[in-house]
Amino acid sequence: MTILLHQYDSSPFSEKVRICLGIKQLSWAAVDQPVIMPKPDLLALTGAYRRIPVMQIGADIYCDSVLIVRELERRFPERTLFPSGTAGIDHALAQWTDRSFFQAAVAVIFGGLGDAVDPAFKKDREQLSGQPFDPAAMRAAVPHMAGQLRAHAALISEQLADGRAFLSGDQPGLIDATCYYNLWFVRSFHAPGAAAFEDLPGLGAWYDRVRAIGHGTRSAATREEAIAAAHDASPDEATVLPEDAALAGAPVSVSATDYGRDPIRGTLVGSTLHQWSIAREDSRAGAVVVHVPRLTFALAPAT
Repeated sequence: MTILLHQYDSSPFSEKVRICLGIKQLSWAAVDQPVIMPKPDLLALTGAYRRIPVMQIGADIYCDSVLIVRELERRFPERTLFPSGTAGIDHALAQWTDRSFFQAAVAVIFGGLGDAVDPAFKKDREQLSGQPFDPAAMRAAVPHMAGQLRAHAALISEQLADGRAFLSGDQPGLIDATCYYNLWFVRSFHAPGAAAFEDLPGLGAWYDRVRAIGHGTRSAATREEAIAAAHDASPDEATVLPEDAALAGAPVSVSATDYGRDPIRGTLVGSTLHQWSIAREDSRAGAVVVHVPRLTFALAPAT
């Protein structure tokens, strides 16, 4: 089945996944979604999850870039994302790149944009995060956050100090994608904070090597085609771990614990050490299974 990536081109977490698709030299189709709500075609598949990216393979819907790259490696182990055999620690590093590193990049970008930020975008992100979106405060924090961004980028430069081509050695992997996308995000907005890391040794050449990997073979699919693909497919079989057996087949609710906490409701049909799988029905998409990571998500019996 075709890999469908629900995304938009300026999405930093989508760029992480696109680089992983490039490392694996996979063919996939981009299903472009709106940057802000409403996203009725996405929610028809996910139930409530509104964040980008989402990966769809038939009637299986994978939420969060952390889980998406894990599933890509499981389904397509050729041209591994872990050339040095360090899958566990490389996955763990995403807790750094997706949080403190990413937050520094966001502050530098939107502090630089200031009052040019679209009010509709600000309102949407306030609803997503549950926090005020204050470009003026971000602008005041730019000098500090640019220093933070430089400190994060300096860790990458330090790893490259022995002349290696990529962060794990001679071959690119997930760690390159997770570190690259934050710098790509800052550069793509021409944020003034980009100057904070441009002079770091080895960083520019490494950045160019990762960019040259590309995104695999990209095509396009419409949102209507994606919903039809789910409707015409059946989800893969899933099993539930013994420790989750009490909730197997029971109505549950699962939601993110950081931001975008709208609950996904359905039936628990699968679990692993790294994910939960929730079956749900939609009038347009039919029977789908929504997969979410355990890290940063919480599951509870439906009330």
